Amino acid sequence: MTSTALKEPVRENSPGAARELRRRPGRIRRIGLPYLLLLPALLLELLVHLVPMVIGIVMSFKELTQLYIRDWGSAPWSGLGNYKVSVDFDAPVGEALLHSFFVTIGFTLLSVGLCWLIGTAAAVFMQDTFRGRGLLRALFLVPYALPVYAAVITWVFMFQHDNGLVNHVLHDQLHLTGKPSFWLIGDNSFYALLVVSVWKGWPFAFLIVMAGLQNIPKELYEAAALDGAGVWQQIRRITLPSLRPVNQVLVLVLFLWTFNDFNTPYVLFGRSAPEAADLISVHIYQASFVTWNFGTGSAMSVLLLLFLLVVTGVYLLFTSRGRRAADV
Repeated sequence: MTSTALKEPVRENSPGAARELRRRPGRIRRIGLPYLLLLPALLLELLVHLVPMVIGIVMSFKELTQLYIRDWGSAPWSGLGNYKVSVDFDAPVGEALLHSFFVTIGFTLLSVGLCWLIGTAAAVFMQDTFRGRGLLRALFLVPYALPVYAAVITWVFMFQHDNGLVNHVLHDQLHLTGKPSFWLIGDNSFYALLVVSVWKGWPFAFLIVMAGLQNIPKELYEAAALDGAGVWQQIRRITLPSLRPVNQVLVLVLFLWTFNDFNTPYVLFGRSAPEAADLISVHIYQASFVTWNFGTGSAMSVLLLLFLLVVTGVYLLFTSRGRRAADV
């Protein structure tokens, strides 16, 4: 025991132990540096998203109207009253919300489907080498690069009834309609909103799919061509299966962006969207800032958040199962 006790201090004071002690602060700094660099982004995320989200959830349980704007903390608690009003589909508020929800569902499915279809077709077409391909790629990305407000305001002028470009082409030049159409009111407003959304969103799908196509080996297409596979068979058997991981993420992002889109309908129609184009984002805005019932509007926002969380979770669950089945 005496020899062991005498050896321990020698081991602690050895040059190797001293070097290890000197290395520990540097190792701690290296480990903590990534978290230190992420700290500003985390703080901004907390201030910009999480704190307003928590405040919105609290507001959904209050009878917050224009009478309590100056001191919303003093508004009386309503419990689940705002949620009951929102989901009472026999009452005017719930019926209007349900109608807006179905309009948004139909609009989102059509917009996402067309954006993906046009973007994928354009990306596959741009894989071939031809003169002017770089210029055409840049032109394809112009709608995505333009500021939303400037682009949508341009479409507002184009959809004008008397002197708009759309009516001039369809009615005056092509004679496809019997009379000039009203595109920003009535049932046609849905198609006008869909056109603007697809025009604005398909370049993003084009960009993502084009990036995914770069990872597909050209040898696969050459081997398929030697086996007698045509262009459609190559797209069906090689391109689409290889793009499945990219498309899964792309479709989810497009769905969330389109479902939550507020800028496009607000700039296109103003504060009061037509019934045919009453997207749920604008509907919640009207319930909050037009009728001054912030409690009901916050409850609708929370319900929308829950719906999107459920849809995202189910989508990720099914896509993950599909990937596992494909790997097996």
